[in-house]
Amino acid sequence: MRLLHTMLRVGDLDKSIHFYTAILEMKLLRQSENEEYKYTLAFLGYGDEVDTTVLELTYNWGASEYEMGNSYGHIAIETDDIYATCEKIKAMGGVITREPGPVKGGTTVIAFVKDPDGYMIELIDKKDAGNGLG
Repeated sequence: MRLLHTMLRVGDLDKSIHFYTAILEMKLLRQSENEEYKYTLAFLGYGDEVDTTVLELTYNWGASEYEMGNSYGHIAIETDDIYATCEKIKAMGGVITREPGPVKGGTTVIAFVKDPDGYMIELIDKKDAGNGLG
């Protein structure tokens, strides 16, 4: 078994695809529409679905927002240079909710950014990504 994808419901598919491709540098792998059930799916990632876990964005036609609830945490993404990545995100209009720095009680360097629907994305500096302290 392996983890295939994580699904997020989004209110503006084009805006979300732009965020994940232009700002977080994922690739749009495939997109499909289901006219009968009125939804569109977009799969994005850093590699092919055969080899890596990807992100599925689901747009239910006519729905522009969702309640977050209190059980969702975040998606974590490794970055080669967390400081440069955060500067790029800010320059492109992205929202950094936690500037880069060590996690409380540890040394792993992390930051947080919000996507257009308010989902939290944790950025973890590559040199710290595998130590389990984020």
